[in-house]
Parts: sequence; C-alpha cells; structure tokens
Amino acid sequence: MDVKEVEVDFGTQEHVKKLKKKGKKQKPKKGKKPHKENGETKEEAEKAKTDEKPPEIHFPPTFSVSEIKNKQRRHFMFLKFKQEKRKEKLALKKKRKKERQALGDKAPPKEVPKTVENQKVYDETTVDPQDEEIVFDEGTDEFSAYFNRLTNPKILITTSDRPRGRTVRFCEQLATVIPDSHVYYRRGLALKRVIPQCIARGFTYLMVINEDRKISNGLILSHLPDGPTAHFKVSSVRLRKEMKRKGKEPTEHVPEVILNNFTTRLGHSIGRMFASLFPHDPNFFGRQVDLCNWITKRLHLF
Repeated sequence: MDVKEVEVDFGTQEHVKKLKKKGKKQKPKKGKKPHKENGETKEEAEKAKTDEKPPEIHFPPTFSVSEIKNKQRRHFMFLKFKQEKRKEKLALKKKRKKERQALGDKAPPKEVPKTVENQKVYDETTVDPQDEEIVFDEGTDEFSAYFNRLTNPKILITTSDRPRGRTVRFCEQLATVIPDSHVYYRRGLALKRVIPQCIARGFTYLMVINEDRKISNGLILSHLPDGPTAHFKVSSVRLRKEMKRKGKEPTEHVPEVILNNFTTRLGHSIGRMFASLFPHDPNFFGRQVDLCNWITKRLHLF
C-alpha cells in the first residue's frame, strides 16, 4: 500500500471555519431581564404615563373685530359684540338690584359714577370772582374797555404761510361762528406787516390758524394793540360737511357765550379773552357758543 503526502492549505481551513460560524444562529446575550411592574415592562409603563397626561390647552390668539376685512361681516360682528356687552351689563345690574332688595337696610351704598368733575384734583389757584383783588384786575386789564362797552370786537382771521384748502375752509367756517370777523389770505406777507395794518383799521383781535401736514394743529389769538397773546393746540377738527348729522347754516343771530370752569387765575383771564371775541347783547333765542375748559367749542342752534 502506497502512502502519499498531501499538502494541507491552512488558509482554506480557516476560511471554512468562518463560514460555519456565520451559518450558526446567534444566541441572545445574557443580561438583565426587563423589569416588570404588574405584568408590564418599564417601557410600557413610561408610555402609559405619557398617555395619561392631559393635553395642553392652546388659547386662541388675541383677535380684534377690526381685523375682519369684509365690511358687512365686520359690522355684524361689532353689533353682536355690543349686544353681548349690553346683555352682560343688564344681567349684572339686575343681580345687584336683587341683592340690594334682599339685604334691605344692610345693603352697601351705591357706587358713585366717575366723571370729569368729581375726578378733578382741586387747584390751589382757584379764585373767587368777588374777591377785591380780582375785581381790581378786571377793572384795569386789557379787556376792561370791552366790558365797559367802550369798544366793539372786530376780528381778523388768517392762516400760516401758504395754507392748504382744508385750513382755508376751516377759517371760513370759523368766521360764520364769530360775528364781525374777516378772513384774510396772507400770500406770504409777514405778520410784522399785518399787525400794524390791523391796528390802523380798528381790529381788536388777530387770529392765526397754523397747520402741519395739511392738518390744523394750532391757534394763536392776539389781543390788539397791547396783547395779551395766547397759543392753543387744535385737534380733531371736523368741517361742517364731515359731520354725521349736518345742521343748518349758522344764522345771523348774535350768539350767547357760555363759559364753564374758567375758575383759576389764568383761566379767569382766558375766559375774559374769549368773552371779548363776541359782541354785546346776545340773542338768547338764536344760538349758543359753548366754551369749556379744557377748551371744547360747541355750536348750538335752536
């Protein structure tokens, strides 16, 4: 029997062993078993906890009726909002009334509504018109000639340099409110040249309407010839055609002037300045001009 030596390739044997190992099924690694609570795993318990949390509440963003673009829808929503507010106010009023009836004499006092008058802080400069010093000042100030019936008011109304059409119309309508007033268009003429001409022609007041960006925003009122001069801020100017309920054209009646709350030392002088704008002997059954401090001008026809 012949024996032959056969060469063995160790590289091929190693390769075969690797293939055999890859073909074997991998066993799971030995480790800690998942923890169970009441028959559930820890992962399932955590998932259940997250599910039990209440959902977050998302409030709607702030919403305004003015953001609605459709005009009819916006108007409808605004009326609905006002109606709901009115119902809430009425229900609260009825509730308070029932409580007061149930409590009887033990009911708390009624709340005083807040108004401009009762919220006003007392001013230490408030003066008594019958005070001797005030009476002496009235007899010697710049307006004493008017109140002694020695002069009649005559007003020149003008504007700032190169005004717009709206300011011009405002001056024209202002001239219909104040009797014996004349509108003058400056056309670039300086006030230093206007004032001497006013004094020479017997004007007692010079009124200048200022504007900014086509809107009237100031009024300068100067008593001629020796002053005083006051500057007033003008806001919320509405011409006669822009008012919701257009009234009739002002009549030729001499208006009655009503001055309210000009009680301080300065307010007393300002009130006399406004009073001397209008003629003596008003027609009480014609129209009224209401001047209030903080100054609001109202025109009443009746």
